[in-house]
Amino acid sequence: MERREPSVARQVLLLQVLVVLVLVVSSLALATIDARRDARLNATERAVGVASTLADSPTLVTALATATPSATIQPYAERVRADAEVDFITVMSLDLLRYSHPDPDNIGKRFVGEVGNAREGEVFTQEYAGTLGPSMRAVVPVRDAEGAVVALVSVGITVASIDRSLRDDLVLIGVSALLVLLAGLLGAGLVSRRLRRQTHGMGEREMTRMYEYYSAVLHAVREGLLLLDVDGRVQLVNDEARRLLDLPDDVIGRHFDALGLAPGLVLAAVGHTTQADDLYLAGDRLLLVSSAPAAWEGRAVGAVVTLRDHTELRAVTGELDVVRGLTESLRSQTHEAANRLHTIVSLIEMGRAEEAVDFATEELQIAQLLTDRVVGAVGDPVVAALLLGKTSEAVERGIDLSITGELPEGVDVPARDLVTVLGNLVDNAFDAVVDRPERRVGVRLELVGDALRIVVGDSGPGLSEEDAAHVLDRGWTTKASAGGVAGGVAGGVAGRGVGLALVNQVAVRHGGAVSVGRSELGGAEFAVMLRTAPVTGPVAAALTGPVAGSVAGPVVSS
Repeated sequence: MERREPSVARQVLLLQVLVVLVLVVSSLALATIDARRDARLNATERAVGVASTLADSPTLVTALATATPSATIQPYAERVRADAEVDFITVMSLDLLRYSHPDPDNIGKRFVGEVGNAREGEVFTQEYAGTLGPSMRAVVPVRDAEGAVVALVSVGITVASIDRSLRDDLVLIGVSALLVLLAGLLGAGLVSRRLRRQTHGMGEREMTRMYEYYSAVLHAVREGLLLLDVDGRVQLVNDEARRLLDLPDDVIGRHFDALGLAPGLVLAAVGHTTQADDLYLAGDRLLLVSSAPAAWEGRAVGAVVTLRDHTELRAVTGELDVVRGLTESLRSQTHEAANRLHTIVSLIEMGRAEEAVDFATEELQIAQLLTDRVVGAVGDPVVAALLLGKTSEAVERGIDLSITGELPEGVDVPARDLVTVLGNLVDNAFDAVVDRPERRVGVRLELVGDALRIVVGDSGPGLSEEDAAHVLDRGWTTKASAGGVAGGVAGGVAGRGVGLALVNQVAVRHGGAVSVGRSELGGAEFAVMLRTAPVTGPVAAALTGPVAGSVAGPVVSS
């Protein structure tokens, strides 16, 4: 079994303890050296002061003029020595013969040590080992009344005395160093405890391995991933999330609601409840969004948001719904054709062949006339097939469907996008009038400059001003109520409300927009502008007039 490496917190603790110990010991040593140097410097200055004071004493000058200077100088120097608390005071002649000394046996003997240039009238200091041991000493000249140097005074303080007086200072320094050491160790322990909590007791290699794997997985997954803290700021985002939401490079640390995203998407991300696989329209993309609060050891740490691009899937789903509608329309036409064929057969069996021919010819002419009219107005065969199917469905449901204008060949709008727009708008219009006494739906196709304008109106109940303002908002649908094309409910029901979102998405992709107004038939009217020329700049608002808004919330299919 592999032995687990020490945690980062433990390593940092040991390092901090070592650093604190080195700093405290080094500081203690430096403080001791500095205190000893200061003590010797102070002792030297005190020796100079005592020697200068004694050299200026009239008693000393008078005694030097007598035949036996030592008789007066020795007791006088000893009194001064005791009062000044120095270790020796030696008065000597210019020939360095002592007149005084703490040891009377040394009186008359030659002074041990150097006097420097004291004979020339200057003060001389040095550290020297004399008869009393190493000492800090000062030599000061004694001048007579005329200013001539007549003797020398040497005052010294032994190093042993200096060290004894230094011990009290060293005790204080040691106590201070101990307090600093304890404070440092306590601080290191607190830092280590916090670091252990933050790193969860992991070692450096474990953390490195976790970061490498985490970074590799983060950028390898195909889903977009966002991590938000408890304040709603972005703490982590992978490449796919940046692409899907078109996030700026400096997104880390910014509030999620300040990135210009759809309000519904922001609410789902920063909310405190779990959201699973909700559809949102962000720009021209349909995103499948899941979010969940994140917690560690019972403490909320933020939220995790995953994003998946369902743009193409939802577009294909919309087309599939249209194809299903066409299939249903063909089924109804097949049923109706069978009824008419039975009628013709019965007329022939009854011997009324001419009437059977007239009936069949009339039905054929009506169907051909409708086909010729739609195909002649609509150059695209796919769109023509869609409108023919819708016409048959309208007949089956008792709806008066009128198609005006034309769609010339060569219009630079993909047939798939036209099917999405027309199919969803016409289906919504059918649903709006199905329960109305007057069932009319109008489709108008026209070219306005370089833009294709598709207008679908109905005789349904229409829109209130409030509904018109939110018709393209979060999950708007008509399938949960009988409110008409624009009388749906925000929020809708699961699996509905994507129709208008897809229509708006197509319009935006082609540099246009969706506007909502009042139809001449009395109900709601949707106008979709699709630019047929390539979009090279911002879409002009004048293309469609007032724009109701853009889808920015969870989308549910219609």
